[in-house]
Amino acid sequence: MWARLKTIWQAVNASYWFYPGLFSLSALLLALLTIHLDRIGWAEWLGGVNWLETARPEGASNMLTVIASAMIGVAATVFSITIAAVAYASSTYGPRLLTNFMEDRGNQLSLATFIGTFVYALTVLHAVRTGAEEAGSSTGFVPQLSLLVAYALMALSVAVLVFFLNHIPASIRINAVLQGIGERLIRDIASRFPDDARGETVMRAPQGRPVSASGTGYIQAIDFERLERIAQSVGGTLKLGVRTGDFVHPDVPLAFWADDDGLDDLRDEEICACMMLGGMRTPAQDLHFLIDELVEIGLRALSPGINDPFTAITATHWLGAATAELARRDLTRCFGDADSADEDRLVLLNDDFAHFVGRGFGALRSGLATSPTAARVAFDAIANAGTTCMDESRLAELRKEGEQLMRQAREALSGPDLEMVEARYHIFTERFAG
Repeated sequence: MWARLKTIWQAVNASYWFYPGLFSLSALLLALLTIHLDRIGWAEWLGGVNWLETARPEGASNMLTVIASAMIGVAATVFSITIAAVAYASSTYGPRLLTNFMEDRGNQLSLATFIGTFVYALTVLHAVRTGAEEAGSSTGFVPQLSLLVAYALMALSVAVLVFFLNHIPASIRINAVLQGIGERLIRDIASRFPDDARGETVMRAPQGRPVSASGTGYIQAIDFERLERIAQSVGGTLKLGVRTGDFVHPDVPLAFWADDDGLDDLRDEEICACMMLGGMRTPAQDLHFLIDELVEIGLRALSPGINDPFTAITATHWLGAATAELARRDLTRCFGDADSADEDRLVLLNDDFAHFVGRGFGALRSGLATSPTAARVAFDAIANAGTTCMDESRLAELRKEGEQLMRQAREALSGPDLEMVEARYHIFTERFAG
């Protein structure tokens, strides 16, 4: 249930309907409340405020009409600008980044503010009555408190519009995009691997009776708590064969019962239900998704059609920072208390340091090798990633990645460009030798 709710929230979080819908409902309720307060005379004290001009029905109607018309027009313009910015970012930086911009709170709340103000103004406008329309009154009914709130919402909307016009160009700057991805990646690494390194992680292929997938798609979320409860109730050990972000289809093993001899009712259908499938990957539990985003931006920047090595350098810097964070962490994932004497009923699929280095720098290597500027920076980033760990096997992986980058550069470069890269590689080897 937790995994399903998290998947639903992830979809809601990356939508442009939730906050506008929430703000519209809130604005409607606020309008009904303020109109009610006006009708029961709660706001009569406003007439004694000297600097407030009491509005007449015609003036109130005109003011609310202008506010409502302006807000719906601005909302349409804001939506158009947002879609244009999202389309530009998706085509320039890669479609994988579409989720990042759809989740942007600044865009969502800006659109929601304008639509909420429109709903509020329209609701209050419906309550304004002239003398001929309001029974028992020669002056009609003008909700003064509601008008004051509408004016305040209009002022707030103007401030939000100014914020939005600054936020949109700032949010699609490539450095800001890479900073957001890099910082989130480092936070997720620290959250997923909270302990310092205590030796290299051992990668073992899980064995036992397989639990096969019944659907097709990417694993968007895994309910680890429920899986552990299933394993405890059955009395067996469940070893996962997939991680969040993997693509599965029917008959692909999701997990393995390591000791199914004598076990009854292994509840395979419940295990499959603990893994939420979808048509795309999400960054919620998928650490590799964020690494792939940095790699994708770097490779696109280094493609012949774009040829932007400085964007690739920024992506390399953040990738190096994330690798340094991984280098000092214990990458063994376990569910529950690792120090408990009780046997682990749920064993997660682990990845060693070499896997993450290959997923990042290894995937970016072919592009880095074609640019002497980016390649030289990559050697520094790889070397700096080793400053946070004392594990010789991990240092050897970084050294190996530098060697492979140099081999690739020798195939792609020649002349003075290759000589510059060779000189930087010589410094790289000296740093590891020391």
